[in-house]
Amino acid sequence: MISHSARTAAMAILCLLAGAAHASPQRYERAVLAGGCFWGVEAVFEHVKGVRDVVSGYAGGAARDAHYSAVSSERTGHAEAVRITYDPKQISYAQLLRIYATVAHDPTQVNRQGPDVGPSYRSAIFPQNAAQKQVAERFLAQLRASKVYKKPIATRIERGPFYPAEASHQDFMRRHPFHPYIVVNDRPKVAKLKRAFPQLWKA
Repeated sequence: MISHSARTAAMAILCLLAGAAHASPQRYERAVLAGGCFWGVEAVFEHVKGVRDVVSGYAGGAARDAHYSAVSSERTGHAEAVRITYDPKQISYAQLLRIYATVAHDPTQVNRQGPDVGPSYRSAIFPQNAAQKQVAERFLAQLRASKVYKKPIATRIERGPFYPAEASHQDFMRRHPFHPYIVVNDRPKVAKLKRAFPQLWKA
């Protein structure tokens, strides 16, 4: 016969297991940002604390055109973009936008970033819900008012679904750290992130 104390202990364990089974899952959120070639933007956000995943892709156009050869024609309406999955308990959407505007790209460049020219390299924020849109609008208003940049802010708020890019474009900097484009254009961005946001840096 099972003793009273053993039954009590067993019930306590069952209650704990039941509670764990019904515990709320971790709540992640997503941000979609376009800021030129997605290789470098992806590389920057992969080193941000609280970011769980970064996917390179296309935003702003139709599904049928969401592939590199079509987007490169500059006639699809797509922008090269990244989808960031993040933990809002560790980093806020506003903090992601600050990194986006000060490290990941130059928000004053119109339809280009560095050596890449065309509307697919434009600066655009794609809010995923109404709350993100409000934060993005406030952020851009504050950025313009701050006069941090001498040139006008070109970043636009846009709508449209996100489509992941081809596998060859995912984790590009991690897989090709010495690619000439990466060395010249993107490794300096990652180094700047570490200097400018040491509290948000992750190796």
